[in-house]
Amino acid sequence: MPAIPSANSRRVPGGEAAEPPPPRIAQLPARAKLERLLRVAKNHKKALVLTHDNPDPDSLASAVALAQLLETKAGVEQARVGYGGIIGRAENIAFVKVLRLPVVHISQLNLDDYDLLALVDTQPPTGNHALPPRYRGEVDIVIDHHPLRDESLKAPFADVGGDFGATSTMLVEYLRAARMEPSAEVATGLFYGIKADTRDLGRETTQTDIDSYLWLFPRSDKQLLGQIEHPELPARYFQLYHTAFERAKVYGTAIITDLEEVYTPDMVAEVAERLMFLEGMKWSLAYATYRNQLFLSLRVKDRRMNAGRLIRELCEDYSGSSGGHGSMAGARIPLSGRAVHRKAFKREVVRRFLEAFGEKDTRPVALLSAPASPATST
Repeated sequence: MPAIPSANSRRVPGGEAAEPPPPRIAQLPARAKLERLLRVAKNHKKALVLTHDNPDPDSLASAVALAQLLETKAGVEQARVGYGGIIGRAENIAFVKVLRLPVVHISQLNLDDYDLLALVDTQPPTGNHALPPRYRGEVDIVIDHHPLRDESLKAPFADVGGDFGATSTMLVEYLRAARMEPSAEVATGLFYGIKADTRDLGRETTQTDIDSYLWLFPRSDKQLLGQIEHPELPARYFQLYHTAFERAKVYGTAIITDLEEVYTPDMVAEVAERLMFLEGMKWSLAYATYRNQLFLSLRVKDRRMNAGRLIRELCEDYSGSSGGHGSMAGARIPLSGRAVHRKAFKREVVRRFLEAFGEKDTRPVALLSAPASPATST
């Protein structure tokens, strides 16, 4: 009796079963990933590692760790870390300043000076990075904990689509496989990256995230960590929260707020995160304008919905870019040409989210006029 091909085998002309396709890089053990990464980077002189725009600690720490790995283990003469947008949140400003991270805005870099391009915590087709379209086909390395975009697999090295709560966790895996001891600053950065992205290991956390967190903890500088987590805040920070709460509306199990114009787009994500703490909420959506773009941030507790997929499907209809995964996601939509009808456009976007939430016909209640819960003594 002829052998029955396995479900993973492929047919070749003539009907014979061929070997199954090789596993993606994301499916390999850390040591095998490292070896492939070093092979791709070998014989390159200057590397540029780019984060996503308006980078958060996870993206910044991962990029700096990768740059050091390329210099130390791959023989790259120089590896720079670049970013687009701004670093605006007080915690993120403190993160870069306190840890003295060597990151540079992309406007100060000439991309043609580099013969190795890497994207970290983002992917070529997402559009939420500062790499011009003509360079996206030249990306050599992609490392990202977000769901795989198939176009990313065109890169010679693409570690995407694995099961991680933070990209910092992935870089810890590489460092440990390479037997590299990070400096206290890099260890602290990676530790905070995991801590922030997984909300203290309480959201979309895997055992690998926990192992990396525990490996980094004794290597982190607790004093530096305290300076990052508790920075001084500008007056406009509190003014923005005043606007957020004043304009927030509750639609059944969803809370939505329009922050109007913001001083930094990453505050949109912070507000969406904070509003999720309102009791009874399964969804939170915050949105704001910044430099003629509409920034949105979505948080989800309902496991039947995927925040990343939802926001991507909606924003693609408006030529927007997005990124995210199960419980949290963000997007930006260009507002050029919508200046006259901007308010109507925002109402349309909110309506579509409410339809997805199942709250389309729910009458909104202003947060500040909602009945307060009974106080409890402690």
